[in-house]
Amino acid sequence: MTRLAQTADLTDIQQEILSTVRTFVDKEIIPHAQELEHADEYPQEIVDGLKELGIFGLVIPEEYGGLGESLLTYALVVEEIARGWMSVSGVINTHFIVAHMVMQHGTQEQRDRLLPRMATGEVRGAFSMSEPGLGSDVAGIRTKAVRQADGDYVIDGQKMWLTNGGSSTLVAALVRTDEGAEKAHQNLTTFLVEKPAGFGEVVPGITIPGKIDKMGYKGVDTTELVFDGYRARAEDVLGGVPGRGFAQMMDGVEVGRVNVAARACGISIRAFELAIQYAQQRETFGKPIAQHQAIAFQLAEMATKVEAAHAMMVKAARLKDAGKRNDVEAGMAKLLASEYCAEVTTQSFRIHGGYGYSKEYEIERLMREAPFLLIGEGTSEIQKTIISRGLLKEYALKR
Repeated sequence: MTRLAQTADLTDIQQEILSTVRTFVDKEIIPHAQELEHADEYPQEIVDGLKELGIFGLVIPEEYGGLGESLLTYALVVEEIARGWMSVSGVINTHFIVAHMVMQHGTQEQRDRLLPRMATGEVRGAFSMSEPGLGSDVAGIRTKAVRQADGDYVIDGQKMWLTNGGSSTLVAALVRTDEGAEKAHQNLTTFLVEKPAGFGEVVPGITIPGKIDKMGYKGVDTTELVFDGYRARAEDVLGGVPGRGFAQMMDGVEVGRVNVAARACGISIRAFELAIQYAQQRETFGKPIAQHQAIAFQLAEMATKVEAAHAMMVKAARLKDAGKRNDVEAGMAKLLASEYCAEVTTQSFRIHGGYGYSKEYEIERLMREAPFLLIGEGTSEIQKTIISRGLLKEYALKR
């Protein structure tokens, strides 16, 4: 293990978990990531290995069969996994968000029914908020659930950008319900939709058309979800009370932003590792390029950016674990880590020179993966909006 991006004050259990995951990444992910990514192949064997390690139940309480670990532990695990291949961290990310939402907002019946199966990976979660014409305007959701005389709901509409949309068996979907509230976001409800894995019309009223072909972030399936007269039970409403979906989803997104920051840190670490290794092997003008000041200074900048992003990600996770509000810190961590990830990856690419453009070299893959983190869980501009609002509220002038 190198000194880069280590975290102080970890328990023996946390250190053991991270050591186990790091070994798994080095042996089971990095050697296979290139081949699987180029083939856009779902990493089933890797996912099965993560199930055996208990990663799908990492933060789920022990009473439900999980490991009961903190958000910080989870974020550090994600950082390690993303260092190996970001798509694998994407497989567990939405599952983690949905598990968090069920733990924090679900009814006792929902927790008892879902969490034990989520802890083993038998039930796999997907998170559905966006729509084709929606973007960041969550209050503008059009997919609608209409309550029937018997108390059930009929849902119609189209959702977009579901990570694990095909492979998941549980979707937390945010849709519009008519609660009669004055503000649009108060008329939104989260439904817990169970379905079989697969594509096509998976159950009556739900169609997963197929995988969206992406520039990067391959292997993991990203899909649409079409509701067409899907009948949901009243018991499927997260928490049992309609109209609370916006707050529930924002809580999920908040921990998701820490996750995205961790993924960005992981890619940055790997990009740095590749750059510093290559810089010591490649020679020009009679010496390794690492001995040229121009390259040495770039390596120094890259390592500094990795450490800064990692520290901010850890701070945001610790605040959430302490039960404190961390929307500003999570936004800062996501903003800094994703922007630095793009910069560090580009610097590594430039150090590789012409070889960086070849698919034989790992940095080519990282160059296609890093941009996703600039938009996932909210763009940099959205993060700046969240941060500035929080700061203006905290530093409001007294008149």
